[in-house]
Amino acid sequence: MSYAIVGFGKVGQALAHAFARKNIDVTVASRRPPEALAPQARAIGPTVVAKSLREALEADTIILAVPFGEHREVAKALPSWKGKTVIDAMNAFPVPEELDGLPSSAFVAKSFTGAKLVKGFNHLIAATLAADPVVEGGHRVVFLSSDDEEATAPVAALAKQLGFAPVKLGKLSEGGALVHARGRTWGQLIFQDLFKKEQ
Repeated sequence: MSYAIVGFGKVGQALAHAFARKNIDVTVASRRPPEALAPQARAIGPTVVAKSLREALEADTIILAVPFGEHREVAKALPSWKGKTVIDAMNAFPVPEELDGLPSSAFVAKSFTGAKLVKGFNHLIAATLAADPVVEGGHRVVFLSSDDEEATAPVAALAKQLGFAPVKLGKLSEGGALVHARGRTWGQLIFQDLFKKEQ
């Protein structure tokens, strides 16, 4: 399984730290050329490699960490997203009217035709996401939701590999609504920094 993070702002870098901590290879890309990202990527760790967007999108699993309004540009970079898993780590706030009542991830899924889309890694602030998720015998919780049940399992496995405790919330419009914003109100689970004890 290969991984890429698209977007190298605070959240993208926080996720890159999580991969580097566990020595898991990850490609990072943004609108800027790879040379511009390379020094920062190298500073995070040797497993974090800056590449062009086109090269990054060759990965099996792509984490979207761009500002919400830019996801369509990323989607246009591939003619088909079949066989890809897209993890939506973005937040739309305040919610744009164009969403027309849809959870933001359901709206995003429309652009990524053929992809399996999972909402995840979006409810924590970047500084918390970048910190070691293992604390005093507990693992920091990440919430996952998707309208494709099969897609959630590999993302949950990745979250575990990164040291997090994945908690599945079900479909985007059901449990997933707790990690989406509505209008000018954040979902109830956003910014909740929770830990799960080892069983």
